[in-house]
Amino acid sequence: MPNEALLAHDRTQFRKEIIELAPGVWGAVGYAASCQFMIEGGNSVTIVDTSESTRAAENVLAEFRKRCAKPVGRIIYTHSHRDHISGASVFAQGRQIPILAQADFKSDLVDNDPDEISPARALGRRTRAQFGFGLSAQERVSIGCGPGDRPLEGLGAGFVPPNQLISEDCTYDLDGVPARLLAAPGETADHMVVWLPDTRVLLCGDNWYHAFPNLYAIRGTPYRDFAAWAHSLDRLAGLGARVLGPGHTRPVFGEAQVRDVLTSTRDAIFHVMSETARMMDEGLGLEEIAATISLPGHLASKPWLGEFYGKVGWSARAYAVGTLGWYDGNPSNLGAMTAKRRAKHMARLAGGSEALDQAARATRDKQWCLELCDHLMALEVPALEASTRDLKAATLSLLAEDEINATARNTYLWEAKRLLSSEKRTADA
Repeated sequence: MPNEALLAHDRTQFRKEIIELAPGVWGAVGYAASCQFMIEGGNSVTIVDTSESTRAAENVLAEFRKRCAKPVGRIIYTHSHRDHISGASVFAQGRQIPILAQADFKSDLVDNDPDEISPARALGRRTRAQFGFGLSAQERVSIGCGPGDRPLEGLGAGFVPPNQLISEDCTYDLDGVPARLLAAPGETADHMVVWLPDTRVLLCGDNWYHAFPNLYAIRGTPYRDFAAWAHSLDRLAGLGARVLGPGHTRPVFGEAQVRDVLTSTRDAIFHVMSETARMMDEGLGLEEIAATISLPGHLASKPWLGEFYGKVGWSARAYAVGTLGWYDGNPSNLGAMTAKRRAKHMARLAGGSEALDQAARATRDKQWCLELCDHLMALEVPALEASTRDLKAATLSLLAEDEINATARNTYLWEAKRLLSSEKRTADA
C-alpha cells in the first residue's frame, strides 16, 4: 500500500478541475503534469503555459472553451521545462500569434546539439525512472508535481518556439488586461511570472507549488541557484497577491495565505543553505549531512513543505556540490575504488560472499540491505546473481511503499522492474 500521505496529496492537489482564480481568469489543474491558465481579454484570451502533450492541451482547451469562446490571442511561457511548453500548437491552432518568454529561455526541445558531449542516455533513463514511465497508474500514484494518470499522447510534440523574448520587467497589454511580466529565476534561470495587478492574481510558474521545492531533481540537473530562487520568492511575497496560481498543484487564495506559502518556502530554502554550510564548516561529509539535516518544526509542520517532490537531504547534497564541488574535505575521498574492489574487501570482512549474502537477508535495515546487495552484485558470484537481484528488487519495492516522495517511489519501483526484467533476459538467454 503506498504511503497514505502521498495518496492524500494526489487526491487533494491533482483533482481534475477548472478553477476560477478571479473574474476572467481560470486555471486547469489535474489535466496534465503542469497547470494551464486562461486570461480573458476584450476580444481574445491569453494562455499561460501549455502542458506536456498535445492530448492534454486538447482536453484543457475544450474545457476552457466552456468558459470563454474567444480565440487565443497570445501564449506566455513561464519557463522552458517541457511540461509547460509542449501543447502550444493546440492553443495556437496553426495561427501566427505572439508567444512570449523570458530572454534567457532555453529548451532542450529545440536546443539539443547532437554534437554536444553530454550523458544523454543516462539522463533519459533517470528521467523515465523519476516519472515512472512504464509503471501502472496505481504503482505510480503521482509524479510529485502532477497526477500519475494523465494523457501522454503527443508528449513533447506541440512546442512552438517563442517569438517575443522579454529582456526586462515590463507592463504588457493582454488585450485590455494589464499585466506585469517579471523575471524571477528559481527552478530555472529563465522563469518569468505573470502578475495581474487589477485582480491581484500571480501566476508564478514553478517558483512555488504545494510540495518541498525540487531544488535538485534526481533525474539529473545542473545546479539550481538556491539563493536566486529564495530571493525570487521574497520578491513575489512582496507583491501582495490575493491569489497564487502555481505551475503545479491547486491555486492558493487569500493574501495572508499566499504570503505564508511564499515566505515559508523561502525560509525553507535559506534553512537548507545555512544548515548545509554550517555542517560543511564543521567538517561533516555529504553522507552525514544528507542523513541528518531536517527542517525546523515551524517549517516542517507546513503542509506545503511535505517532501512529495523535492527532498531536504537531496537538496543539501546539491547545495554542497554546487558551492564547493564533490570533494567534501575528507582526504580519504580524494582516492577512488571500484565497486568490485570495495565489495571484495567487504566480503572478506563478512567472512565470504555467502556470509555477505546472509547478512543482506538478515538485516531489517532496508537501506543497508540495498548496499549489501550492491556489493554482492559487484562481486558477480554466479550462484548468487539471480537471488541478489530478487532481493534488491524486493527491497526497493518495500522502500517504495514507505516513501512519501513521489519521484523516489517511482524510481524505486522502476529500477526494481528493471532488475527483474534483466533477470528474465538472462534466463531467456
